[in-house]
Amino acid sequence: MAVTGRPRLSQVTDTYLGPSIDEIEQAREVVGAVAHVTPLEVSGFLGDVLGAPVYLKAENLQRTGAYKIRGAYYRLSRLSPEERERGVVAASAGNHAQGVALAAQQLGIAATIFMPRGVALPKLQATRGYGADAVLHGPTFTETLEGAIEFAAATGAVFIPPYDHEDIITGQATLGLEILDQLPAAQTIIVPIGGGGLASGVARAAKLRAEAEGRSIRIIGVQAENAASFPPSLAAGEPVTKPLEPTIADGIAVARPGDLTFPIIQAYVDEVVTVTDDDLARALLVLLERAKLVAEPAGAASVAAILAGKIAPAGPTVAIVSGGNIDPLLMQRVIAHGLEASDRYLTLRIMLPDRPGQLATIADTLAEANANVIEVMHTRHHSGLQISQVALDISVETRGSEHRASVIRHLREVGYDPKVVIVD
Repeated sequence: MAVTGRPRLSQVTDTYLGPSIDEIEQAREVVGAVAHVTPLEVSGFLGDVLGAPVYLKAENLQRTGAYKIRGAYYRLSRLSPEERERGVVAASAGNHAQGVALAAQQLGIAATIFMPRGVALPKLQATRGYGADAVLHGPTFTETLEGAIEFAAATGAVFIPPYDHEDIITGQATLGLEILDQLPAAQTIIVPIGGGGLASGVARAAKLRAEAEGRSIRIIGVQAENAASFPPSLAAGEPVTKPLEPTIADGIAVARPGDLTFPIIQAYVDEVVTVTDDDLARALLVLLERAKLVAEPAGAASVAAILAGKIAPAGPTVAIVSGGNIDPLLMQRVIAHGLEASDRYLTLRIMLPDRPGQLATIADTLAEANANVIEVMHTRHHSGLQISQVALDISVETRGSEHRASVIRHLREVGYDPKVVIVD
């Protein structure tokens, strides 16, 4: 899905449209005290897929493992002495938590971070490792956010939002100028969108820089299909709430665009496309294998859009890999799902007669088809089985769609009826 046809600037000049170039440059001086200049790496594989040069902006290698430190540090740096004394509070299940925690540590500000009770252990440990007081509150992020807001009201701590604040947007905008410093010839930048802080900042910075140079640049936003609040909002001309559905891209799963970020994206982002969880899983796998980069699903959204054919080639293209904070257990599941989505992992369920030699026949048939067996489960306890049958679930490595079809065909030729089992 793609949404285009945004209003022109003359239609939206009555509202905040982001920082000026001077303000972004000033923010770079501040943010540079803590944030790295992350690598911009060429990807020949993705370039071949897109039909134009592709570069990966590796913000997954940023301090705290994501771009969030840029906006968080800039926001905290602008607090008054009295506000710093009161401390800060934020609500987050991951990257924003770590960004605020590190920024507060660097600036000597007490930080309290509210996190859902089911937060992944590595994220909780990292947040506490940066010196923040991490409070586990509520089963979902809604309750977590309410707890943080109540804490701010009760204690006077300054609430630090994840995206909808001018300082946050300005801090994230520094990434846009950094990209164009590294690749002045960039003609397209692809950026993941959740609430819109990163996309609005990068789009504003890139468009202003390009305009000053007398040229144009294309900005494409990417959302997870099951958490895509911007397409209906852009169609409606105002932020609307879209109920969230399950997605592995929790880092960009936001039900409603920000009030500040929406008009900036409306004005400066040329197109918003969506990707499925299968697309995200394939992208994570490609980044691991081809670029040797560990990304979280949300951080791989830009690459997913390229692989899914959602991006039309238009000159040198930068895909922002926005974060790499992925729980190892989730990574294991996503890699398995990515292999299955790429036709490189196949699980079959076969009903067999309960007599000796059947498993050996299956193994021989798979060997003839050059399919390497990874896992086998053999049981007499399965719904739908006749008394004289057993169920065999067998997982094999395959080498693409043609090999996958060949494996299934070989089994059918010797009299079996294999059913494909979808990996959860």
